[in-house]
Amino acid sequence: MRILQLHCDSIEYTPTKKEIKSAEDIENPETKTLEEIVVAFVAIEDGDDLSVAKNAISQIKNSMEKIGCKKLLLYPYAHLSSNLAKPSVAMALLKEMESSASELEVSHSPFGWTKSYNLKVKGHPLAESSKVITKDSVGSEDEEDTSEALKSESKIRSYWKIMTPDGTLTNLDDFDFSNHKKLEILAKYEYAKQRKVDEPPPHVALMKKLAIADYEPASDSGNMRFYPNGRLIKSLIEQYVNDRVKEYGGYEVETPIMYDSEHPSMVSYFNRFPARQYNIDSEGKKLFLRFAACFGQFLIANHFQMSYKNLPYKLYELTRYSFRREQSGELVGLRRLRAFTMPDCHAFCKDFEQAVDEVKIRFDLSQSVLHELGIEESDYEMAIRFTEDFYNDHKSAIEELVKKHGRPVLVEMWKERFFYFVLKWEFNFIDNLGKASALSTDQIDVENGNRYDIEFVDENNVAKNPIILHNSPSGAIERIIYALLEKAAKDSKEGKKPQFPLWLSPTQVRVIPLKEEFYAFCEKLSEKISSNNIRVDVDDRNESIGKRIREAEKEWIRYILVIGEKEANSENLSIRDRQTGNVRELSFDDFLNEINEQTKGKPFTGLNLPKNLSKRPQLMV
Repeated sequence: MRILQLHCDSIEYTPTKKEIKSAEDIENPETKTLEEIVVAFVAIEDGDDLSVAKNAISQIKNSMEKIGCKKLLLYPYAHLSSNLAKPSVAMALLKEMESSASELEVSHSPFGWTKSYNLKVKGHPLAESSKVITKDSVGSEDEEDTSEALKSESKIRSYWKIMTPDGTLTNLDDFDFSNHKKLEILAKYEYAKQRKVDEPPPHVALMKKLAIADYEPASDSGNMRFYPNGRLIKSLIEQYVNDRVKEYGGYEVETPIMYDSEHPSMVSYFNRFPARQYNIDSEGKKLFLRFAACFGQFLIANHFQMSYKNLPYKLYELTRYSFRREQSGELVGLRRLRAFTMPDCHAFCKDFEQAVDEVKIRFDLSQSVLHELGIEESDYEMAIRFTEDFYNDHKSAIEELVKKHGRPVLVEMWKERFFYFVLKWEFNFIDNLGKASALSTDQIDVENGNRYDIEFVDENNVAKNPIILHNSPSGAIERIIYALLEKAAKDSKEGKKPQFPLWLSPTQVRVIPLKEEFYAFCEKLSEKISSNNIRVDVDDRNESIGKRIREAEKEWIRYILVIGEKEANSENLSIRDRQTGNVRELSFDDFLNEINEQTKGKPFTGLNLPKNLSKRPQLMV
């Protein structure tokens, strides 16, 4: 079943003639006008049954509740699909949908008629949405081992608003998004919670073309293979994030990737964390692959004797990997995976005051980390979620975070607490298909100190459970690469040359000898460059100079040095700069300084491929 749902100021329609023999009989075809209504254009497809119809009306009712509308028009609309059900089946399911929505003021336009219509759609971000509902999607959550938190997540009653940097809260339909288009995209995406993708985003083709990563057909979906170039990029990002978290004060640990699902601390945690897990049976134990580093660090903290003087105490792990059985329709490229690398830093705090202060520090850390990874503030939008009670008690702290962001943010306020946290903020990257993906995030956890029996002794020598913060300053490492590739795809579409930040480029400099007689000179030059912590390779293949330059461009290599007789006898280097498109002459030292200025403060590793291109196997992608 396919549905286009519109929240309308009004709709006016007139049945004009019967389109099919089995069209619904109506006595007096006349114009009808309905106001303040949700119109659901519905195409019922071959294979749809009663369960699909009930699921469809349930989803429609749920979304109508969120926008506060109780008036529904079901509008049969065959043009949404080319795989329609038989008219008798479609009519029966349409009537079932209507009868299942008896608590609404519900009607339907005549089935099987050609109709003329005029409608006026409201302008708020939640006014338009689409749904595809199949038998495969009905009850799929019940068939998997699904946590109570996931079930609760689907039933959450949320109040969606926009908060501006001055602390003003505005309803979504009253906010002017004309200067905040990405925020509007995020609002629609989060409200609809439609994570499935209908087409691959541009980064998928780029990750293959640049030999970064690809799907692994011999594994489960959402488990990727990383080629040498991709592994180099990934390892540099990992190292950079590690360094920043340690600089912040995180103490690195390592914990197992699998746990006993019947361990007392795990049973209740399953039902508080919204994730699906992989399960393993081994020697009578029911194990699962970790979906986060949380419980591993909590079990370690359980063995600490802590004083309030030790707090906030920060444990950190870069999980390679965390595993979540995301739904198959949501898996695409590097955007959403089932096995991913997550930097996870927990801070154990003595009280809310200390926790809120620490959240502000980690907020600044996260903004800085993303910026240094090549993701600017204009690339992402902020969402913040909290309970109504937390907002009332800590309004100024929430407003300060929004002020730090400097732009309006999406707010989801919960009347009740559904999870273990009372506040969660996140930075969401908006890609070229209008999908939002969380990068940096932090949470204020009020449950797990008690659940894992983690204690500290306060100023009065009383044992207490800490408030726990859950921060990932970058989000999943794979998702950072996805964001960089999506940014590059956007640049390319706008006529700019796409490229990575120089410190992440698998090859930073390529040397191309014009003829074989210059090979020896190029070898010595490349050694001199690489000894200064610069990744340089030599294209010594028996190809034309034009082809070798074009291929270097296709690999997004920033600097190309073509070496002929003139260059071999010059004290300066003749440099083709991909960023400017110009050829410049620089002294060797000035060239090194230019590169070092761009890579300063970033980790370095050498090439992850043979230096000479003639010695590299050709990757078939």
